[in-house]
Amino acid sequence: MDFDFSDDQEQLRDAVRKWVDKAYSFERRRSIEQAGGFDRGAWNELAELGLCGLYVSEDDGGMGMGPVEGMVVMEELGRGIVLEPLAQALGCGALLSGYADEQTKAQWLPKLCSGEALVVLASQEHGNRYRLDASACTAMAADGSYLVSGTKSLVPAGDQADAFLLSAKLDGALALFLVERQASGVQTRGYGTQDGGRAAELQMHNAPATLVTRQGLAALEHAVDIGIAALCAQAVGAMDKTLAMTAEYMNTRKQFGATLSSFQALRHRAADMKMQVELGRSMSYYASLKLNAPAPERRAAMARAKYQIGQSVRYVGQQAVQLHGGIGVTNEYMVSHYFKAMTQMEMSYGDSMHQLGEVATRMQDSAGVFA
Repeated sequence: MDFDFSDDQEQLRDAVRKWVDKAYSFERRRSIEQAGGFDRGAWNELAELGLCGLYVSEDDGGMGMGPVEGMVVMEELGRGIVLEPLAQALGCGALLSGYADEQTKAQWLPKLCSGEALVVLASQEHGNRYRLDASACTAMAADGSYLVSGTKSLVPAGDQADAFLLSAKLDGALALFLVERQASGVQTRGYGTQDGGRAAELQMHNAPATLVTRQGLAALEHAVDIGIAALCAQAVGAMDKTLAMTAEYMNTRKQFGATLSSFQALRHRAADMKMQVELGRSMSYYASLKLNAPAPERRAAMARAKYQIGQSVRYVGQQAVQLHGGIGVTNEYMVSHYFKAMTQMEMSYGDSMHQLGEVATRMQDSAGVFA
């Protein structure tokens, strides 16, 4: 199998990497974090690069690209641990393109692609852990439209978003709706997250909503799988950068008159970090290549990939802090921010224990070992 990237994909990677290096410095990221964790200016810059509409067809104003291009982009954003929730735009763009009616697509996709509208997924609720098939939110038909009531938690940039894609029970079954933040009956309460980003609690009471699809669970699983693949790629970029910073530190920091890189035990730990990065990279490739597979195969692949990524980011982050010593946990030093970001990645879309359970559940009786 050929794992080389095409010229177009390499050009896309180069464009995003240059933006991260030149326009999204560590100092700018810290200022965004201190200002609340989301910057509309940075979001518009991502939109100008065409990234918000990466998975949207050209007819709807997007770039019409696929999972490999998404992986390339998210890996580069991971190197800069970019706070703006581009993965949400990728997932919501794919959902609207694949499930919404023509009127809804015409209303929202061009605005999503241009960056004019930030649409995010609101899937988590208190008490449900990482389950997607359960929801306490309810919807009812009213005068040819729909009204949604309930609460969603940890909505990415929820108090800054223009609309939400969320699940709610309609006639006893899970359906997917689009709700505008400025609609009546909608309230948000924003707060900072561990990685420096932003999330919000979303409360709705008879909020006007647009029905996107009655296949709510299938659509939600699809969106979460896009998010998992994007997060895996983002984690690879973050791990790459963390390893590079650690290697540079070991080559310059002296202890007992010798650089840290001259101690064999520490070199072995750095080598183990590199192994975990490459394990994570291979599973990120696997996740992206399985995004267009049939749903059962896709869901199993995402669980496997996310489990390995969880193991890898935990190891790389912890070893980076250990090899840096006390400076590795100071707020002024970059490594501590990468460690926090990777810790949150491990917990997002299902932590490692949850994903291990998903892997086990999706195994056949023979586990592929015996005929």
